Amino acid sequence: MKVSETAIPGVLILEPRVFGDERGFFMESFNQRAFNEAVGHEVTFVQDNHSRSAKGVLRGLHYQLPPHAQGKLVRVTRGRVFDVAVDLRRSSATFGRWVGVELSGENNRLLWLPPGMAHGFLVTSDSADFLYKTTDYYAPELERCVRWDDRELAIDWPLGNATPLVSGKDVQGASFSSIRAAP
Repeated sequence: MKVSETAIPGVLILEPRVFGDERGFFMESFNQRAFNEAVGHEVTFVQDNHSRSAKGVLRGLHYQLPPHAQGKLVRVTRGRVFDVAVDLRRSSATFGRWVGVELSGENNRLLWLPPGMAHGFLVTSDSADFLYKTTDYYAPELERCVRWDDRELAIDWPLGNATPLVSGKDVQGASFSSIRAAP
């Protein structure tokens, strides 16, 4: 597995080895020992999620507060997305910065987001199947959302002139400045 660092410490791009021939392909999509070695410590996943979204759907930017902050290992099995991590760790030198990575069924990349990141993605293909493993259970009372179009974050979503399809809940997301100002 190839491991690449991003501009945010702890956020990693993982690229498994893919063995293909005229019959198709084989890859090991997850190996606990190799993953722990890649991130440098033991990580336990407790929940797997799967979503399917149409072209132009934008989900996020979601996160959970401590003590149930979630680390996420995400991948796309069909289609293509522009995936974004925003650093919400106040003690981090990259607090408030974002990174974006294309994940697709063709490139087989995985993205590791440690706890303390807001996460979102935009579907850029006709549809996409998105899988993610989480390090803590979903806790709706601790779930939060930062607006996907926050001016301070200035995420460069590959929208062209299109308007994304966003849930009502995500439209109500908080501004980054309100999160930055919160205790």
